[in-house]
Amino acid sequence: MSTRHTADREAVAAPEAPTSSDTPVRRRRRRVPEITYSVLVFVGLLVVWQVVVKVFDVSDILVPAPTAVADSLVDGFRDGSLVTQSIVTLKEILIGFGIAVGSALVSAVLITQFRTVERVLFPLLILTQTIPKVAMAPLLIVWFGIGISSKVLTVALIAFFPLLINAVLGFRSAAYEQVEMLRSFGASRMQVMRHLQIPSALPHIFAGLEVAVILSVTGAVVAEFVGSSEGLGYLIQASNFTLDVARTFAVIVVLSAIGIALHAIVVQLGKWLIFWTSTPTDTASGI
Repeated sequence: MSTRHTADREAVAAPEAPTSSDTPVRRRRRRVPEITYSVLVFVGLLVVWQVVVKVFDVSDILVPAPTAVADSLVDGFRDGSLVTQSIVTLKEILIGFGIAVGSALVSAVLITQFRTVERVLFPLLILTQTIPKVAMAPLLIVWFGIGISSKVLTVALIAFFPLLINAVLGFRSAAYEQVEMLRSFGASRMQVMRHLQIPSALPHIFAGLEVAVILSVTGAVVAEFVGSSEGLGYLIQASNFTLDVARTFAVIVVLSAIGIALHAIVVQLGKWLIFWTSTPTDTASGI
């Protein structure tokens, strides 16, 4: 009897073995920001790029070395050309993206709230998406000139549809039982949307915003390629004409930085506004 009690006390007093998620290796990994690994891989690729270009003596007209791109980037900011053209392109992106967001959300509300609007408007919107936006860009240049208007409209057209689809799916994601329960308690259409459908739609809307903001950068550059006298797209064409490939790469770096910054802003806004949901990154990090 005493032997069994002693074994029971030892079993109670014995410390629990650490789980696989609490191992020292995993604890150290949690302390290292995930972006660190991406930065290390990026730096490694730059080193490989530099070595390959120097060892094989690749011409700067074909592929410039990262150091040449960095020098061109510094020179562009020093003489102000990159700053001036970046402001032009950023203005086109933000205005076009704002128009796309406003029109897509309004259209999504009308489509999900009124059956007649859905039957009439939604097929027409889908039909417009079968037209390549790159093919529309020259027409917009003809109709609105090479000024900012044609660039803004191109950005809005490219960013509109992904956000519209996500917003429509989001507004329809609210459970039918919950909608009927609110209506049975006398809630109006506006109250149902405010208290149920909008919170349900926000994760989908921000998923669409993340896609749309990246497409906005692409739309602005495409429009500037077709016809423009300023902007980063125009600067790329001018650099290609003079065979200044290093400056072309420098402009691409600036465009990537703009896209990353805008995407990060949208993601952060999503975390602030829909804090009750977990992002895919958060879910993956907890595994």
